[in-house]
Amino acid sequence: MKEVRTLGLWQRLSGWFKRSKFNVFNNFYWNYGGYVTDENILQSSDIYNLMKLISDQIALTDFFIEDEAGKDINDLYTLRILRNPNQYLTEFEMKKLIVNTLLIRGKVYIFKNGNEWHVLNGVYSELLEDGSKIYSVGGVQIPAEMIVHVKNIGTNHLDGVGLLDLARQTLEGVMNAENSLTDKYRKGGLLAYLLKLDTHIAPNNQAQNAMIMAILDKLEQTGQGNKIQLIPLSKGYEIEALQSPVDDEKILKYLSVYKKDLGKFLGVDLEHLLELQKTDMEQFMMMLYTTVLRPIIKNLEQHLSKLFFPQGGRRIRFKINPLDYVTMKTKTDIAYNLVRTSIASPNDAREMLGFDRLEQEEAKKLYISKDLIGLDNLEATLKKVIKGGETP
Repeated sequence: MKEVRTLGLWQRLSGWFKRSKFNVFNNFYWNYGGYVTDENILQSSDIYNLMKLISDQIALTDFFIEDEAGKDINDLYTLRILRNPNQYLTEFEMKKLIVNTLLIRGKVYIFKNGNEWHVLNGVYSELLEDGSKIYSVGGVQIPAEMIVHVKNIGTNHLDGVGLLDLARQTLEGVMNAENSLTDKYRKGGLLAYLLKLDTHIAPNNQAQNAMIMAILDKLEQTGQGNKIQLIPLSKGYEIEALQSPVDDEKILKYLSVYKKDLGKFLGVDLEHLLELQKTDMEQFMMMLYTTVLRPIIKNLEQHLSKLFFPQGGRRIRFKINPLDYVTMKTKTDIAYNLVRTSIASPNDAREMLGFDRLEQEEAKKLYISKDLIGLDNLEATLKKVIKGGETP
């Protein structure tokens, strides 16, 4: 009886996807880009910069697959699906979408349907008493093996916490402050004038009305071409400039304090990170990797492995090269030491530094420096060197 029920759900779900296939861009269940408008969160320049920094670094990683022993496997079928997620997103875009959604909302639902995988929106999830979890979209239950729920876990085992939950008040304050300044200068600084007339306003006084209209016409022209115009006035008329309703200095002070706090909700000490960026790019990237990128990557690896290999046996990994974060001089020193300690061949070192491998046999061999010989073999080695006339 249970099998029949499951089959019925699968038929309903399959039918739903088939019906939606040709109208997929009008379907609110799919997360095509509307997520970026959640509270207009990316309109904050600092948030956009931080999220781009984090999601770009993860999007630049490469997928690879390993067995339970940690050995790389050439699983071309799975890699092809991972690198071509669906018809409307590339691998790079898919990774950015997943990471940005996870950072903003604190959770992201990844759905696999055959040879395609997607980020799914509008998912309802519920944890049952037996510890199992059910997912549904639009009233249609999704088989648990087709979907994973990636969470930025807090204190709730069912849901995650994102920037919208953690920093809503700070974010709204920063965005409102930024918007007020931007809006002010977009409108020419919001400079206002007060016209004082030492007389009573008479609607039927044509001469008075003509004078007022002439003054208004002149004031409207002052915003064009950045010119300063002198407006001659008759006796009894006075114009004063009013102070702008937006206090620039106070808003800038507010932003200088609270903008930095937004980074902390993403796990980044923005002030410290920016200082490192000026002085030591290697330390800057390593700090970003260890404090932010690595936990996100680990979480995504485990969920994607569960989605693609529900029976276990294989795991999906994000390959990130730590040498990308170091200078060329440091890379050269590392390559030199790897070769002289017989860990890598000259060809391995060339490849690490970005050069083509050589075809010479010497470039393929392993070497070890004579100053790395063990102390217990030092005497025998010296005698052999002296006897052979070699230079130690």
